[in-house]
Amino acid sequence: MKRYDRYISRHVLGMSAIVALVLIALFSFISFVSEVDDTGRGGFGLLQLGVYTVLMMPSALYTLFPVIALLGTLAGLGVLASQGELTALRAAGVSSVRLGGSALAAGLVMAALTVGIGDWLAPWGQTEAERLRTTARSGVDAGQVLRPVWLRAGSDVLHIRRIADPGHLQHVDLFRLDGEGGLTRWARVDEMVLADDDQWDLRGLSDSRFDDRAVTVRDDVEERWDGRLSPEVLRLLVLEAESASIAGLMRLVHYLEANALDAGEAERALWRKLMAPFTVLAMTFFAVPFVFGSLRDSGMGQRLFFGVLIGVGFFVINEVSGSLGQLYGWPPLLGAGAPSAVLVAIGFWRLRRAR
Repeated sequence: MKRYDRYISRHVLGMSAIVALVLIALFSFISFVSEVDDTGRGGFGLLQLGVYTVLMMPSALYTLFPVIALLGTLAGLGVLASQGELTALRAAGVSSVRLGGSALAAGLVMAALTVGIGDWLAPWGQTEAERLRTTARSGVDAGQVLRPVWLRAGSDVLHIRRIADPGHLQHVDLFRLDGEGGLTRWARVDEMVLADDDQWDLRGLSDSRFDDRAVTVRDDVEERWDGRLSPEVLRLLVLEAESASIAGLMRLVHYLEANALDAGEAERALWRKLMAPFTVLAMTFFAVPFVFGSLRDSGMGQRLFFGVLIGVGFFVINEVSGSLGQLYGWPPLLGAGAPSAVLVAIGFWRLRRAR
C-alpha cells in the first residue's frame, strides 16, 4: 500500500468513526426514550433500561454500517477535496479509479468489522438484551420459552409448549407420521431431557399407537427418543433469523432441508448476512465519484445530507428487493445482492466519467 493509500484510508476511517458515534448516539437516545414507558414493570427500571440500550448498540451498528460507510467516505474524501489534495493527486497522475481503490481499502476494514459484529457481537448483545428485559419484567428466566413451538424431526412432529432450556423441554405432544402422511402415533410427554449420547429421554409418557386393527395405549412410562434434534437447532428455530450467526443459519437451513421443510426465509436471512460486507464495500465505492463530481465544491452539510438521502433510499430498495424476491420466487442471492451490484455498476460508471 502506498503512502497516499494509507492517507486516504485514514481519513475515510476517521470520518466513518465519527459518523458511527453520532448515529449510534442518536439511535440509542431514540431507543431509550421509546422504552421509558415500559420501566417500572417488574424489576425493569432505568438502570436495566440503560444496560439494555447498551447491549442493543452492536445490533444497531451492524444495521447502520452501509450508511456509515457511505457518509464516512463522502465526508473523508470531501475534506481532502475541499483542501485540494485530491486534485493534487490527480495532477500527479493518480487516476480516479485508483483513488477509488484507496477508499476501498478503508471499506475492506469496515467490511471485516461488519462480519465480526454481525456474526458474533450483535447476536450476543441482542440475546443478552432480551434476556435482561424478559427476566426483569416477568421474573422468568429468559432462557425459558413459554410460547408453543412446532418442529419436525424426520417422521416425527413435535408440539412443544415450554422450553425450560435447549436441553430440557416440557409438555410436548409427539406425532409420528407414516410415509403417506397418516398418523401412527400420538404421545403426550411431560418432559424431554437431552442425554449424554445426544438422544432424548421421554418422561411421563402417555403413548397411543395406531395400526389398521387396534389402538395400543401406554400410560406413565419412560422411553428413549432417537430423533435428530440438537439444542443448537432448537435455539435457532426460536430465535429471530436476523439475530443468528452465519454458521447458525447454515445449520438451520440444513436442518430445514433435511426434514423437507420450507427453508426460504432462513436462506434469505443467510444470504443477507453473507452480502452485508459486500454492501458496505458497494456503499464505499459508490460514494467516491460524487466527491469528484457534483459534490466536489459542496460543504460538509450538503454532502452528509446527500449521503443520508442515498442511504435511506438504498435501505428501502434493499428491503423491497428482498420482499419482491420472496414474492416472485427469485433466488436468495439475487434478492440479497442485486441492489449492491447496481450500486457498484453505477459507481464504476460515474468514476470512469469523472473529470
